Amino acid sequence: MFNNFEPAKDRPVYIQVKDYVKRLIIEGALQPHQKLPSTRELGELLNVSRNSVIAAYAELEEDGFAYTVQGKGSYVAAALGGKTAPSWQINWQERINAHARMAESLDLMKHGIRAQKGAISFTSIAPDEKLFDMGNVKRAFMDRMAVEGDVLLNYGYAKGYKPLMDYLLAYMHHKGVNLDGKDILITNGFTEGFDIVLSALGKQSGNVLCENPTHNTAIKNLKLHGFDITGIPMEHGGINMEKLEQALAGQTYDCAYFVPSYHNPTGIVMSPEKRLELMRLMSQYRIPVIEDGFNEELRYTGAHVSPLIAAAGSGNSVIYLGSFSKVLFPGLRVGWVLADAELINYLESIKRARTIHTSTLDQSVLYQYLHNGNLEKYLKKARNEYKRKYELTVQSCKEHIPYVQLSGDGGLHLFITFAEGLDTRLLLELCLAQGVVFTPGDIFFTDGQGRNTMRLGFSRVADEDISKGIKIIGECARKLMG
Repeated sequence: MFNNFEPAKDRPVYIQVKDYVKRLIIEGALQPHQKLPSTRELGELLNVSRNSVIAAYAELEEDGFAYTVQGKGSYVAAALGGKTAPSWQINWQERINAHARMAESLDLMKHGIRAQKGAISFTSIAPDEKLFDMGNVKRAFMDRMAVEGDVLLNYGYAKGYKPLMDYLLAYMHHKGVNLDGKDILITNGFTEGFDIVLSALGKQSGNVLCENPTHNTAIKNLKLHGFDITGIPMEHGGINMEKLEQALAGQTYDCAYFVPSYHNPTGIVMSPEKRLELMRLMSQYRIPVIEDGFNEELRYTGAHVSPLIAAAGSGNSVIYLGSFSKVLFPGLRVGWVLADAELINYLESIKRARTIHTSTLDQSVLYQYLHNGNLEKYLKKARNEYKRKYELTVQSCKEHIPYVQLSGDGGLHLFITFAEGLDTRLLLELCLAQGVVFTPGDIFFTDGQGRNTMRLGFSRVADEDISKGIKIIGECARKLMG
């Protein structure tokens, strides 16, 4: 006993001693009322200072794991002793419901691409952490903690942190959104907001409209909520309006989900004309619209295009899901839902029942960072870097990949379509053997199509790896094409 203690350098020694002895007590290696070694003896056995052991014993007594007998030393407390209740094994496969089974089967982190360490990976569309503005983030944290640190570490409000809510309302107003009759809810990023909205919507037909292909996380959540998905093909400038009108004439829909700016996965920005026509059709058929703001800030060229919720004017039919995850720091799990105030009232109650509130600390740091005027400076730097990577990726694709169509107007990814018959799943196997991975496009389609497509995320890939990786993809594609 006491011969397997291995202290770590980055943690107080007395806490490590306390945890070590506590584990011996819990596991039954030290019995109730057994005398513990003297502080000097244990210090020698563990090769630590006597003062560290004295402090550890004091903590053990404070936690109820030990007691002291005056003049005799420290002993193991009686109430513990490592005893357990009778145990049994449950077959959880028999207890898991269909919802959990579907969630597991749709989990790409478990069933998706497994790249070897050192592989060139085009699978991510997260921001490049090398661009993170650490100095101003630290300053924002210290600024806010100095103002109200005691408040920030306590419970917050389900609806959100008021200063951030006010900032985001003004932010959306500057995008041209009419805020009359609207309100905002802070969420743990896009995914929670989307899940809460779907939880609140009543099912009449059970049908939902979206672009095809579309965001895989959205497809997954729509399926988990039991919706039947009708996907409308994409074309240059956005969704195919003719196909959309045909779908609208064919059946009724409970809601529609659209990603109008830097669409995931195609990267297409829906034209202003199509946005107005889309909203006219949604109004005509009385269909609520869930708009995914995604990474609409990453505009490299062209004029600003207003979100759908701005095109809706004073109407209340659009539910806007916003997030800075693809622009700023996804580790701060902060997103928002902007929608009709009456709807937000219900969403707030669902949020409170599920997660109580989004981390007030995260919200306050984000608010202070934005309030300090850092977003504009950061966006300028990020746009310049991502634009450079975007242009390099486009040029490399044109040089090396035998594609039929290449789309992507900005953002952090491109979408490639090959000739019919080229299976990107087989292409991935060939590329994986040479240390390159990408995301096969079929996971973004609502109807099993897209076996000849792929998404290429470039945001976190080094310049030399962009060129090298795309060349390998092109060579492998040509092998498959014969």
